[in-house]
Amino acid sequence: MKIVLVLDNIIPTPRYGESERILWWHSRYLVEAGHDVVLLVRAGSQCKHAPVVELQRSKPIAQQLPADTALIHFFRQPTAQMLKGLEKPYLITCFDNATKACELDPNTVFLSADHAARHGGSVYVHPGLDFRDYGEMLPDWPRRYFHFLAEADLPGRNLKDAIALATRAGVHVHIIGSRRIALAPTPRISLSPYARFHAMMSREGRNILINGSRGLLFPVLWHEPFGLPVIESLYLGCPVFGTPFGALPELICNKPSPVAGAWSGQVDGCFSDFGCLSVRQSELVDALRHGADAFSPMRCHQYARERFSACRMSRQYFQLYEQVLDGQRLHPAPLVVRAPEAPKLRLEP
Repeated sequence: MKIVLVLDNIIPTPRYGESERILWWHSRYLVEAGHDVVLLVRAGSQCKHAPVVELQRSKPIAQQLPADTALIHFFRQPTAQMLKGLEKPYLITCFDNATKACELDPNTVFLSADHAARHGGSVYVHPGLDFRDYGEMLPDWPRRYFHFLAEADLPGRNLKDAIALATRAGVHVHIIGSRRIALAPTPRISLSPYARFHAMMSREGRNILINGSRGLLFPVLWHEPFGLPVIESLYLGCPVFGTPFGALPELICNKPSPVAGAWSGQVDGCFSDFGCLSVRQSELVDALRHGADAFSPMRCHQYARERFSACRMSRQYFQLYEQVLDGQRLHPAPLVVRAPEAPKLRLEP
């Protein structure tokens, strides 16, 4: 079956982009399962396991597809112009939180139960890792510091509080993907002696550094749709110390899935074998000082392997492909998203 994966970006990503990496791993597993995959992506992309076609953003997708295309999978919301005249089955993976009132396609797939419920939906697929890109977890490697892994300048990532928590706890944190001094998009400087900055790192260097970490600091102040840094860190043996917003309780503490219009999915704190989530700085500081060594790197690693593999992700997506190919919508009607209020999320003392 010929499946076209569409993303208006360059692959492989030179940075830490979630949609680019998820498309890459998913396409690899589809090819290994015997499917004919075409990547319709931005100019400059390269791929050895599947053919690449340059995406023409000004033209409808229907005019860019191979004639024998069976299904199209969009990674990111397509524009109305891109969908013009499209009659073939398709689905769309949503990676973002809505920031204004909008209507989402019935065939939208979200990243977590929490992410889906916040947009009035119910269909989701947890992203998964291709473990071949991460090497081995080193259980006997000395673990002497914590790490922060995210694009620090994105809203809600909250590098400021990650450094403040490490400083209060008297532990060192290695910041992956950011610099000590940043001028754009928001000027920022950190003078804490407890923070060490690494800017962009190679995949191999990042994996080695995380193998030496006692845990991921992830005090996000937004409703995280999923969070690849969480499952990357778990795979490499690191528990997660963060805030219980968005999908994090779902991933770390196996909290019940939220239901649209009912339970919001938000909790004040939760603890498990895989991390500590809290809205209180004092609890996170105490966990960093005294609780980090109680977690088992091997247990975290095994949990990530069991729940968050790209192989499992691709199987779940293929089940949705079959549903769409049978003429069924993933949601019975378009998802109407009201203008969301700006979340007033913060860490308490």
